[in-house]
Amino acid sequence: MSKVEKSEQEWRQELTPEQYRVLREKGTEAPFSGELDHTFEPGTYRCAGCGAELFDSDAKYDSGCGWPAFSAPAGEDAIEEETDAAYGMVRTEVLCSSCGGHLGHVFPDGPHPTGLRYCINSAALKLDEK
Repeated sequence: MSKVEKSEQEWRQELTPEQYRVLREKGTEAPFSGELDHTFEPGTYRCAGCGAELFDSDAKYDSGCGWPAFSAPAGEDAIEEETDAAYGMVRTEVLCSSCGGHLGHVFPDGPHPTGLRYCINSAALKLDEK
């Protein structure tokens, strides 16, 4: 998979200020504020920065955490994970493998069969409804 590379100026021109803050500056939406938190229409969740397929609606569930939650990515190469030690915590950051955009974090408290909760910012996603 080829990586999407753009200048910061290009990202700023293409993304909304909130999308830029989340995807490029590793920001986080306030809980329960994202438009996709309680959206459960069938479809594909894509990166708001580059359009890469990230999650399928079949993996989305209501975790009550305040952000869209998924039990698994759309494919093993859809996302990348890195250690995030910001704010005095050690968490696993989730990034778009195509453009490197910050999506959110993954936690080991999700449903079976994966046991994972991908807690993802709405601003980092676009839903292509089926």
